Amino acid sequence: MSFFISDAMAEAAAAPPAGQMGFESLIFPLGLIFLLYFFMIRPQLKRQKEHKKLVNSITKGDEVQTEGGILGKVTALGDNYAQIEIAKGVEIKIRRHSILGVMPKGTMKEL
Repeated sequence: MSFFISDAMAEAAAAPPAGQMGFESLIFPLGLIFLLYFFMIRPQLKRQKEHKKLVNSITKGDEVQTEGGILGKVTALGDNYAQIEIAKGVEIKIRRHSILGVMPKGTMKEL
């Protein structure tokens, strides 16, 4: 009846008995977790640590850039907030953790 398709005879593969999983079945998932940790989680934790160190090192008079791209000079610092002067007589209050980086001295004069 099956002129173009040959009959396939399958043999049962030697599988471990039900309920007994070998170590071989765990190698791939453990490898994926290992790769995920070293390529995604670890670098992110490193960046968070560096950013926290940067935020804690900010002092009054530093010129900073916020995540929104605002440049200003720090005039007052609190535990969670910083007050920065973005123009003469114009000051805004922002969260300390929204500071992206400390700019070199004199950056504000160039603008």
